[in-house]
Amino acid sequence: MKKTSLLLLFVLLIFLQSKAQDNYLISGRIHDSTNAQSLAGAVIKIKGSHKTVIANTDGSFEIKATQKLPITLTVSYIGYKTQEFLITNLSSPLSISLNVENAYVNEVVVTASRVPESILKSPVTIEKLDIRSIKESPSPTFFDALENIKGVQMTTLSIGYKVPNTRGFAGTTNSRFLQMIDGVDNISPGIGAPIANAVGPTELDIESIELIPGAASAVYGLNAIQGISNLKTKSPFKYQGLSVYVKQGMNHVDGKYLDPSLYGEYALRYAKAFGERFAFKVNIAHSEGKDWVANDTTDQYYTQGNKTNTALGIGASKNPAADLINRYGDEYNSDLKTLTLKGKAYDVSRTGYFEKDLTDYTVKNTKLDASFIYNFTRTLQASYVYRIGNVSNNYQRGNRIRLDGEIIQQHAIELKDKNFFVKAYYTRENTGANSYNFRPLAENIDMTFKKSPQWWNDYTTAFNTAYGANGGNVAASHAAARASADNGRYLPGTPAFDSVKNKIIHTNNWDTVGAQLLLKTAFYHIEGQYDFSQYTKGIQLLAGGNYRRYIVTPDGNEFVNPAAFEDPSKKYQNFYYYNFGGFAEASKQLFQNTLKITASVRVDKTEYFDPKVNPRIAAVYSPTDHHNFRVSYQNGYRFPTLFEGFAYVNNGGVRRLGGLPIIAQPLNVFENSYLNTSVTAYKNAVNADISNGIPKNIAITNEKNILVQSTYQYIQPEHINSFELGYKGVLAENKLFIDVDYYFNVYNNFIGQLDATQPIRGTIGQSGGSNDSTAYFSYTGGTSVKKYKMWTNSKSLVSNQGIDLGLSYNLYKKYNITANISYAAINQINSSDAFTPAFNTPKWITNVSFGNREILKNTGFNVVWHWQDAFYWNSPLANGIVKAYNTVDAQINYRFTRINTNVKIGGTNILNSYHTQYIGGPAIGGFYYVTFVIENLLAKK
Repeated sequence: MKKTSLLLLFVLLIFLQSKAQDNYLISGRIHDSTNAQSLAGAVIKIKGSHKTVIANTDGSFEIKATQKLPITLTVSYIGYKTQEFLITNLSSPLSISLNVENAYVNEVVVTASRVPESILKSPVTIEKLDIRSIKESPSPTFFDALENIKGVQMTTLSIGYKVPNTRGFAGTTNSRFLQMIDGVDNISPGIGAPIANAVGPTELDIESIELIPGAASAVYGLNAIQGISNLKTKSPFKYQGLSVYVKQGMNHVDGKYLDPSLYGEYALRYAKAFGERFAFKVNIAHSEGKDWVANDTTDQYYTQGNKTNTALGIGASKNPAADLINRYGDEYNSDLKTLTLKGKAYDVSRTGYFEKDLTDYTVKNTKLDASFIYNFTRTLQASYVYRIGNVSNNYQRGNRIRLDGEIIQQHAIELKDKNFFVKAYYTRENTGANSYNFRPLAENIDMTFKKSPQWWNDYTTAFNTAYGANGGNVAASHAAARASADNGRYLPGTPAFDSVKNKIIHTNNWDTVGAQLLLKTAFYHIEGQYDFSQYTKGIQLLAGGNYRRYIVTPDGNEFVNPAAFEDPSKKYQNFYYYNFGGFAEASKQLFQNTLKITASVRVDKTEYFDPKVNPRIAAVYSPTDHHNFRVSYQNGYRFPTLFEGFAYVNNGGVRRLGGLPIIAQPLNVFENSYLNTSVTAYKNAVNADISNGIPKNIAITNEKNILVQSTYQYIQPEHINSFELGYKGVLAENKLFIDVDYYFNVYNNFIGQLDATQPIRGTIGQSGGSNDSTAYFSYTGGTSVKKYKMWTNSKSLVSNQGIDLGLSYNLYKKYNITANISYAAINQINSSDAFTPAFNTPKWITNVSFGNREILKNTGFNVVWHWQDAFYWNSPLANGIVKAYNTVDAQINYRFTRINTNVKIGGTNILNSYHTQYIGGPAIGGFYYVTFVIENLLAKK
């Protein structure tokens, strides 16, 4: 009891002492030196301490100090010169004026070199969205605002799920682009890419975004060969109090695909600091609405090289083998059979179901994060962050997928000082019991109604009957045959359909009975960095390293334990996959600090692969602070993701197979399969012979030489060599900012999927016994072959190049115009290949923005025009031309200074011009919203 009393007394004395140290208050107002405009959001810091506050909407501030006078206040604000003010007495409130300076002159970034540096003098191209840019953007969220950054291409999977990409080779799951939150990787381990911002910062907690387009793996490793974004959140020491965010939006306003729908997003942030030692913050957010609808009815049967039905026409009404993009269960590669009908060969596919009949277009995202920070000294800090997100939306990988209740959790701890940091984090995902794949769902609904062999028999019988009854009308006979074979089929909207659909969604076997997506994957990661510059006079020297281990819980469908091939009892046991690496980076200023040379080297080792070395060298020449020229070269590697290495998915008779020998070798598919393109050409030729009266067996013998054996090998790391030139400058008396870069990339071992067909028996290229049947099996298809989409490497050496130009000009007073244009193109592919890397990128992308942050008192506006060129999209789901489109976004905002409230009314694609960003994706229309933000409630100064 005595010890407890003494301890309480000790704690009380410390508390009283700390309160006694808060012995005076500094107050004042921050304003523009030219027109005395209040500078809401200016940052006021007591130099040499952690004491920091943000100016209120009227520019006023209060900050408590413990140091003896005189003290120095450091005041900064975007677009103004950072200034220091010596405070010698407290006789009256301070009136502090800041001088205008181009926003980029004092902009600091960290992501480019892992140390703070001027954005103008970064050794590589880097873009930044600061807090003011985010608030002034007409985009509904800060994540959507990435689309207007120079060189960024956005792919919209869902209204809440966007995938950024830079410099070509885009995809719906971009594993070549690293997305971080305060330096912590935000990847979904099973999917192999981030799920947009499903578990990231809220609108209230984002401070800035730094984005590097292009390769950065020489410093970061972790597959960052096409770009990095780092979402930086607000410090609870600097931004305190309670803030509230409310957005009410609307889409589908014309009722074209769905009835007009409301979209709501709500967030709370509370942060509090206890002196200079301890602070915490909590964020919670929820969004919900109706998704964009994917309803592309283009028939892609012929685009895949099929020719048997050429005379019949295109589309579901004419082609009995029509494979409509957003209809599932009618796929040309697994739901199709060649039928000989009245002496002619016809390809016929099952009927399938449209996406709108299979999915709920409701999208939801609920997330929470909590951070706790403790300062041991003025430089030594420890922190812990917990994040959790629950998301429901539609997304696309090889197929369209419904994520329904996916949960991602992350724990992160960090200890850092001015010269080092050590951080560790653990991420786990669980797709839950209600997520599913559209294609096996549609296929297995049809299979539940009637097995395919019986369906094709019924189709044949009905065709022959109708053909005789209608005088040989082929089109009418096909229509009658389908109607007869589908008689009694489950129809959308009926209780029977809903019952079967629900059962299949909750069955984890895609082969013949289920469609459930069960992913339970995790990883833990530890990394550290030390700045040795204090020991290397004149040279800034950094070194660091990391280790990561993945943990996969097999579901028997998406993943299986590779050990199960030898011991089936291990099929559902966890298996693991690791990588580790380290880097060193040195920088040196030369010629009176006008030339900065930066060199780095990184070594990465991943299980199953030899170590890979990534060098980078860069130079920045700055004859003046306002003119900066840069050049760089770097080498990078991308290692296969979990899915690319270990996938074992039998999806409607087509197995998506990981490329590692440990998973693929037992199936012998790399050694014994035909290229699927050659199988299609071979079947076309055999069918043509049959239709010309040649017996099937003779036709098979005549045409079998068309078949081409696959010579592709087990998967290897993807490799890039990247060259870049650039310039950043401030001209015209600080009114004009220019940023231009040129890049040239060379890729080899590009990772992608190869379609292959493996006969069920026999060895290709050998004769005798079952070996002579490989051509017959390949023609017969169905259960006579096994079909694969194998993860492997392209044989092509591919190069691409591009130019990005960004301009920002202060027209008059506070009117500002910014523009950027990006050019990207494949330069050459110097090898014939069964598959070539899908570039999937518009040649031209343009953004133009015009606005004024205060056209009237407390009132601002911004308008953005976006245009991008048409381009060819290639993916496992569908191929085709994505049409060019342009959109107009706009917003107007008003600040209620007395109640610290900002209201923004705006919209994206305000002309409601529907467009798609990739083949198979949703049609995106207009979105209109009003947003209320109330800040600094309950804030303690």
